[in-house]
Amino acid sequence: MIGNLGQRMITGTVFGALVISTVLWNPYAFAILFSFFMIVGLWEFYNFFKNHPIVKVSHEIGIFIGIFIYVLLVGISFNWFPVISIALIFPLFFTLILNELWAKHEHPLLNIAVLVFGIIYVVGPFYLSIDLHLRDMVWQSMNETKLPKVLGMFLLIWTNDIFAYFTGRMFGKRKLFERISPKKTWEGTIGGIFFTLILGFIFGAFINRGEELFWIVSAIIVAPGAILGDLLESLFKRSLQIKDSGKILPGHGGVLDRFDAALFSIPFFYCWSIFYLLWK
Repeated sequence: MIGNLGQRMITGTVFGALVISTVLWNPYAFAILFSFFMIVGLWEFYNFFKNHPIVKVSHEIGIFIGIFIYVLLVGISFNWFPVISIALIFPLFFTLILNELWAKHEHPLLNIAVLVFGIIYVVGPFYLSIDLHLRDMVWQSMNETKLPKVLGMFLLIWTNDIFAYFTGRMFGKRKLFERISPKKTWEGTIGGIFFTLILGFIFGAFINRGEELFWIVSAIIVAPGAILGDLLESLFKRSLQIKDSGKILPGHGGVLDRFDAALFSIPFFYCWSIFYLLWK
């Protein structure tokens, strides 16, 4: 029988190969893969509250509106729709809350907050990944850079996760945030950040030469973001008394379990990348 660590390694390898191959192959393939992850992740998020005694959310409404907004945003990035179409998002959010008028729930504001936050937390980062990749492809064609920024971002996130795990197991003694995640230690956190910074330096010094500043700052942004994203997901699950968000990824759990670090890191990396592209 393969142990949990073996399952994690096999699943992580297959998952990483899928992401890397679609990034390097075709933007449409990358968009399709991340659209699948987004839909599953959105379902997992609302499923957190399936049996909650207080929060009562409509999975169907949240997922439908979330997909609609996602398709609209991705369509604008691919130039399928005019930019002015983004204005549709605002009435869509108000449509999202109309169900509470008839549902007769005891805590309508809490339900609305969970529905809206699910879209922001899940839909937003997956969309930003696709939009950044499309913008970066234009930048790559003009500057002949070798490493796509989205791929570099995920490699930094994965490096932080992997080395934080192994250094924590080998040297971990001081708990980082025991109330939320008892297994995480300061030693593992420092190890993850250290190796992420090394990889960022390698990206800038040897792969995309001339972008040392970009990749070192990216590592400084991504490593803490990945840690906070992991802790945030742990906070959600601990408060709801849930072990994993799903079972689609053996050894990891669900999509949200695998993307927890990325969901928090992506918006910050996106802002830094757009600023850098405009500055250059």
